[in-house]
Order: sequence, then structure tokens, then C-alpha cells
Amino acid sequence: MKLFLFYIGRAKDEHANALAREFIRRSTRYMAVEMREIDPRRYDLFARHSTARKVFLDPLGEQWNSARFAQVVRQAEFDAQDLVFLIGGHAGLDPGWRSRADSLVSLTPLTLPHEFARVILAEQIYRALTTLRGHPYPR
Repeated sequence: MKLFLFYIGRAKDEHANALAREFIRRSTRYMAVEMREIDPRRYDLFARHSTARKVFLDPLGEQWNSARFAQVVRQAEFDAQDLVFLIGGHAGLDPGWRSRADSLVSLTPLTLPHEFARVILAEQIYRALTTLRGHPYPR
């Protein structure tokens, strides 16, 4: 099983980028985790990850707490199914992609820069993995 954090659009804030990379680096102690920018015109997410569970960030999505987030990661591990998280670009998600997601999730009702959304999502990935492994970080 592998967990992917994909985002559309260039990440410009180096401080936010460093934080997101740090949480992903820490997460790799517990699972194979990859974070990278994709271009939807060149990267066919649905062909490359056809069997993965796809969780897309969307302002109209369901709000999960950290326990629910960890539960989704646990279920993907149990099912030996890759897990893909996607943060849309400046215009959000392509409507054709939104309808093909397994889950739509909103991190917060607030509007955030995409770099901050990546940091929050990367931290929640790390939090979920440490929770599932009994690490004291989430306390």
C-alpha cells in the first residue's frame, strides 16, 4: 500500500513547502508516502491509480475529524489499497474529476492558500499514521 498526496499548481511558499515536506518525510517512517505536483493535462490520475481510493479536497466536501481521517487510512491499509489525496489548483477541481472521487473532503470552511492546505493535509497524514502505530505524537 502507498499513500499519495498530489496537488495541482506550483507551490511557491518555501516555508510552507518545507513544513509539508517535513511531515511527509516523517510519515515515510510508517508507510510509503509520496507528495508531488501533477499537471492534469499530462498526468492521468485515474489510469495510473485505477484501484486506489481517491480522496479529493473540495470546499463542499464532508468535514472529517482526525479520528475519521485515521479510520480512512486504516481501512486502506486493511484493504491493501493505495490511497490518493488530491488538492486542486487555483480554480479548484475539474468537475469531471470531482464526480469520480471516492470521497470529497473539506479541511475547513475557511479559504486557505493551497500551500497551507498541503501543510494541513500532510500533518493529518502524519497524525493518522502515528495514531495507528501508537506513537505519542497525537496526544
